[in-house]
Amino acid sequence: MALPILTIGNKNYSSWSMRPWLALKWAGIAFEERVIPLGPRGMGPNPDILAVSPSGTVPVLELADGTKIWDTLSICEWAHEQAPDAGLWPKDAIARALARSATCEMHSGFAAVRQTFPMNLKRVKADHEWSDTAQAQIQRIDDLFCGLKAQFGSADSPFIMGHHSIVDAFYAPVATRFRTYQVPVSAGLQAWCEAIFQDPDFAAWDQAAQLETWTIPETDAV
Repeated sequence: MALPILTIGNKNYSSWSMRPWLALKWAGIAFEERVIPLGPRGMGPNPDILAVSPSGTVPVLELADGTKIWDTLSICEWAHEQAPDAGLWPKDAIARALARSATCEMHSGFAAVRQTFPMNLKRVKADHEWSDTAQAQIQRIDDLFCGLKAQFGSADSPFIMGHHSIVDAFYAPVATRFRTYQVPVSAGLQAWCEAIFQDPDFAAWDQAAQLETWTIPETDAV
């Protein structure tokens, strides 16, 4: 049987692509990977992406029957439904609702963090500046994570809900942003970031990103 195909953007830059890639890996779902390099903002629709994605964006997951799932969160939800025992969502109803709330907050929010700290795994910049709005959003992420970890975490796991989950996948690109731009965070949030960096699947993504030769000068200049 043919494997699903996950089409993603450059691993160095594409935060949205990282999220379902990690979720599929953590769920133990085999898939093929297709990488389409992203261009600078304002370049217009990418014909290579339009050929495989109905929305003209990545990531997109194509199933064996040709069905295409083109939203990051929807791909993660599909992964959970295929492997419900993998722990991508908590089994407890309240924990699951709050995990979804945190995930959706990242899916639709934190605009200042996204704009101020574009994902760029190859770069380390110690003299970056950010606004009060971005700082308030950094603090919100810190408070959110530490609160969830205190309520639902496990002493045996560094991950937010006691097991790596869709929440961790959705915020993993933020961990890389904090690393790239040397953003100070609480000890609790930093411990989670280090757990993400040490995760074997994240490490495989990071290693592949370091080997990419594609560049987006606009992002590298931030």
